[in-house]
Amino acid sequence: MSAIQNLQTFDPFADATKGNDRLPSGTDDYIHIRIQQRNGRKTLTTVQGIAIDYDKKKLTLTLVGSCFVLLKFACNGTVIEHPEYGEVIQLQGDQRKNICTFLIEIGLAKEEQLKVHGF
Repeated sequence: MSAIQNLQTFDPFADATKGNDRLPSGTDDYIHIRIQQRNGRKTLTTVQGIAIDYDKKKLTLTLVGSCFVLLKFACNGTVIEHPEYGEVIQLQGDQRKNICTFLIEIGLAKEEQLKVHGF
């Protein structure tokens, strides 16, 4: 009789989680970008789910503080403390597309990690 070899188990998806070196710790969830209607035609854009590693106040200043970005975004922003979601960035106006491109350009998030909500 021939000897039966014990085949080693091979998991083809074992290295599927590798390659996320761009993402910092705490970004297992998505980054949610929402729009909220205020009154009339005025809206707020909120960004929730950015990792704890980043200082959201400095990120907001980067978004709206420099002259180039201020001219590009043409908005004002702040960081609020939400009881359920933690720190949330609020920007005036509909800035959903601008925020998505900015977060991808600076390497803070991948495109598949962003979830855009709204009408």
